[in-house]
Amino acid sequence: MRAVLKRWWDSDIAWAWRRAPVAIAATLLLALLLVGSFGAGWVAPHNPFDLTKVELLDALLPPAWEANGQSTYLLGTDSQGRDLYSAILYGTRVSLLIGLASVMLSMLIGIVLGLISGYAGGRIDAFIMRIADVQLSFPAILIALLIDGVARAAVPRELHELIAFPVLIGAIALAGWPQYARTVRGSTLVEKNREYVQAARVIGVASPVIMFRHVLPNVLGPVLVLATVHLATAIITEATLSFLGVGVPPTAPSLGTLIRIGNDFLFSGEWWITIFPGAALVLLVLSVNLLGDWLRDALNPKLN
Repeated sequence: MRAVLKRWWDSDIAWAWRRAPVAIAATLLLALLLVGSFGAGWVAPHNPFDLTKVELLDALLPPAWEANGQSTYLLGTDSQGRDLYSAILYGTRVSLLIGLASVMLSMLIGIVLGLISGYAGGRIDAFIMRIADVQLSFPAILIALLIDGVARAAVPRELHELIAFPVLIGAIALAGWPQYARTVRGSTLVEKNREYVQAARVIGVASPVIMFRHVLPNVLGPVLVLATVHLATAIITEATLSFLGVGVPPTAPSLGTLIRIGNDFLFSGEWWITIFPGAALVLLVLSVNLLGDWLRDALNPKLN
């Protein structure tokens, strides 16, 4: 393990990271958010979703530094008396899990279709790319809303809360696969004419083996950069859907749901209910975007 860490520390990507103050700051911020969200069970002072411990008499308390604030609620409470700081930690975890799951599924769909499109060519390539072009002509949020609406209409109302997470992940993933497919297709068109692919064909290696064992490892670089940037987009899409009321259920709210709840009290003086979850969302997306921009520049030999 020590040898692996030393080898990574001496690699080109680690060298570039150590000389990029913005990347270091973004990494530290993202690490802090990850530790706080995935360790919410230990870090959060309260469990905001345990109804037996929620005090309605403590509803709408301001942050601790305000006149009527309490030290037990650092960032105040919402309309149900839930600790806002704890709710943000748990909500960040929900947003991250949905974002990561949707990006992984979107990558899987896009990589497979991109490899098939670029390697097979002809009518298969034209068919897959025309579908991607049609989908790219619509905003991703509209595609996600359409998929979410169709899924909810096809399932009985009593099951809506049960299928909320898989439907949301699938909607975001299906809205983002064309970017991966186009990226992988472009790289595959170059790689399939290389000598190692021609040699594999000559000795009779099957096309699926060539695509996934030989071509795929050589086209993953741009995909990883795209996935980092797409994670921020997926988190924003989830927050938008939750803000519109078609995202995660109220029993497990994300940052988008917390912002939507706080929006009802924004103009009545309880500004903290929406400002703090919004700030957490901005910091999360900003750190991921900054890391994605740095990774793109670090992996681009023309910029080094």
